[in-house]
Amino acid sequence: MAAKDQDKSKPNKRKQIPGAKPEAASSSPKKPKLLNPKRSNPLNHDSKRKPFEHSQHPKSGPKKENKDSMSKRERRLHAKDLAEARKKKRKRHYTLEQELAHLWEKMRVRNIGKEDRAKLISEALQKMKGKIPEIAGSHVSSRVLQTCVKYCSKSENDAVFEELQPHFLTLASSKYGVHLVKKMLDNASKKQLATVISSFHGHVASLLRHMVGSVVIEHAYQLGNAAQKQELLMELFSAELQIFRDLVSTKESRLTDVMAKLSLPKAAVLRHMSSVIQPILEKGIVDHSIIHRVLIEYLTIADQSSATDVIQQLSAPLLVRMIHTRDGSRLGMLCVKHGSAKERKKIIKGMKGHVQKIAHDQWGSMVLACIISVVDDTKLLTKIVIHEVQENLEELVFDKNGRRVLLQLLHPKCSRHFTPDELASFDLSIHSLDSKVNGSSEEVKPNNDKEVTEDEANRSSDPGETLNVVEGGKKDPHIRREELLVKGGLAERLVDVCIENSGKLLGSNFGKEVIYEVATGGADGILKPTMEDKLDALHKAIASVVAEPKSEESEEEHVLENFHSSRTIRRLILNCPTFASTLWNTALKGKCEMWATGHSGKVISAFVESSDSKVRELVKKELQPLIDRGILKIPEKQSAIEG
Repeated sequence: MAAKDQDKSKPNKRKQIPGAKPEAASSSPKKPKLLNPKRSNPLNHDSKRKPFEHSQHPKSGPKKENKDSMSKRERRLHAKDLAEARKKKRKRHYTLEQELAHLWEKMRVRNIGKEDRAKLISEALQKMKGKIPEIAGSHVSSRVLQTCVKYCSKSENDAVFEELQPHFLTLASSKYGVHLVKKMLDNASKKQLATVISSFHGHVASLLRHMVGSVVIEHAYQLGNAAQKQELLMELFSAELQIFRDLVSTKESRLTDVMAKLSLPKAAVLRHMSSVIQPILEKGIVDHSIIHRVLIEYLTIADQSSATDVIQQLSAPLLVRMIHTRDGSRLGMLCVKHGSAKERKKIIKGMKGHVQKIAHDQWGSMVLACIISVVDDTKLLTKIVIHEVQENLEELVFDKNGRRVLLQLLHPKCSRHFTPDELASFDLSIHSLDSKVNGSSEEVKPNNDKEVTEDEANRSSDPGETLNVVEGGKKDPHIRREELLVKGGLAERLVDVCIENSGKLLGSNFGKEVIYEVATGGADGILKPTMEDKLDALHKAIASVVAEPKSEESEEEHVLENFHSSRTIRRLILNCPTFASTLWNTALKGKCEMWATGHSGKVISAFVESSDSKVRELVKKELQPLIDRGILKIPEKQSAIEG
């Protein structure tokens, strides 16, 4: 074995053939075969073609060595120069834009003088003269023009407007030009505004389907007067109105009136409006008030199938983006009232995380008030709406709009808390969808400020009843309110907030209504059966605020002398005998002569005017002498119960 290993370790030697010459130690390789002389060898230096090694490739040779030898700064500057060269080739007015950007950086600062800014603006406009339409759609030039239009003189503004007038339609669809058009509309005279709106004739529907163009139409719609708004709207009603400009000048604003005057066939109008509305809804362009108005008008004439399709499309998170306008709020309420349980669930789930913002909005709060009055799924409402309301309850009770949800639960549809227009919106309905419920064949009532559908009152068993069943809800209103307000835990938290902030709420213009409704136990005494102790604690808290001594050194008014708080306390005395007894025994007994004049005198006189005999007997001994002496004056014509 060892011998074999030794043999293997030795280098192999080629066996010598007898008679052959030994190979040289440094023998040259075998001579290659000759190439075909007819075929040219590119590596052959004797060929007519130039050798490959002498050709200079753009990425090799001395250039690569120069690039490698550059510093980082030199490479950065070199790349910048190349980019500048490319931009100059690609952009026709690149040099002009650079000059304008330099001027813009100077003119847009806040601490610049008016004269200096005017000089810079004049210089910039002089450079742009004759080229404004070409550069208006540029990112840089559009910003420069916006600043110039904002601060320039009237003559300069007119010159820019004159140059841009034929191109407004194109700029309205431009990503950057749209901002310039909006600025031109903001600074336009009445004549110029009319000219711009007139230039959109025939293109309103197509622009509304455009994500950028719709912004311009909405801006023009907001700035225009009633006639100009109607001019923009009419194109969306019918193809004839889109083509013939003379027909748009009609004074009728409601779709049904326009159809009656111009004898437009209902089927053609529905077909045209569907072709306008459907692409807008599919793209989700639903934030604009002009679209909300069109949808409201469409629902006044839509048949059952068309109205149902629109409600199904809107009953989604999409609706949250619409309820910030008057018409958008009404659309939301109609979707809640006429939607199915599944669609209502989608609407409420779409509001998750946005309830606080919606509650603070003027029109969004109306949709929330409608939801808690219609939707029967109180578990879902408690989980989403009531839960988010409780998170920031203290802020909501002082807010003009935020308190509406609370007041609707405490005292639904009260004229003290809602305006006539807001109360009318609770009663709106879609005629084609309402007919399947009551079989009505009346002519549809179009949308206007005075529109009130009386189906609810007709269906109510007691027309004089304060709480009417809003269309859509099958559950008893009192049970629904009790499940949301009491069982949901909102009432207990609300009473605690009122106890903690009783003084502030009494003196607040908006908070006083909340503390009044809570202290009286709500409509139908909904809070009294389960929260009697809590309400007594609230009465004592209010009485303790009233019992605070009057200080002449303090700048703050006493609650009995404050305009808002004195009237709230007076109403509580008249309508809540329990509170009146607590207040008398805790704060006013033996001190009435001091408070018998001014605003506080109206509070004291409320004890005498109370409809409760026990309250009158309680105060008679002390107040009758003041009345006899003429110190305390009782109004001759005063209702026994106010509010």
